[in-house]
Amino acid sequence: MIRTLVNHSSLPARAPPPQSFLRRLLQKQGLMEVEVKLRLPDAASHQKLSDLLSPFRSKTLIQENVFFDGSNAELSSKFAVLRLRFYGIDSGNHCVLSLKSKPVISAGISRAEEAEEAFDPAIGRACIAEPWRLLSLDSSSSRILQRVKEEFGIGDGKGRLACLGGFRNVRTVYDWKGLKLELDETQFDFGTSYEIECESSDPDSAKKLLQEFLDRNGIRYSYSEASKFAVFRSGKLPDQAQ
Repeated sequence: MIRTLVNHSSLPARAPPPQSFLRRLLQKQGLMEVEVKLRLPDAASHQKLSDLLSPFRSKTLIQENVFFDGSNAELSSKFAVLRLRFYGIDSGNHCVLSLKSKPVISAGISRAEEAEEAFDPAIGRACIAEPWRLLSLDSSSSRILQRVKEEFGIGDGKGRLACLGGFRNVRTVYDWKGLKLELDETQFDFGTSYEIECESSDPDSAKKLLQEFLDRNGIRYSYSEASKFAVFRSGKLPDQAQ
């Protein structure tokens, strides 16, 4: 899986990310991410919803998600996730380092503390093959790497960092009724799952509006019960978990 991520060559040549993206990203430090997450049962439901939303399409992103943990599970044992995400297609190629912690998901609404920082894509690729490189970087300009070392006790002669692998996600973004909808097709080694997400400061209202739209158009769905990372770690799609 890691080889696939490192050598994946279908993305366009790297281009610098828009400055507006970097500006928003650098402002996103230690915030609470609140999202509506509804799972779609199959490719047919995903395609039908994609067709209905097509007039509102904003962009399509190819995301490669790669995860890291301490060699003694220092992060996961405290319900934290360290991730490098590589972006392509409509956004140009760029990379984001993120740290999520304290996740809670209930009734289709997910909440987690999240910090994100722009990251050099070339260095990110090197860190997949050699995870120690990530913590060898100067952490004085990275609050995330500082936390990994100080709060979780990894690096600086303490625990080591290990790459867990990851998965690929095709995300289409829509501007719909004042909401930003993200329709995902997530490709794991063990299968493909489909989900629609909506980050909102008023998740209950967003969920109600989205559910009414899905019901009106006869699209089946269920509340997501686990994050994509949790599904990845389980090695099974949600409908195979029992």
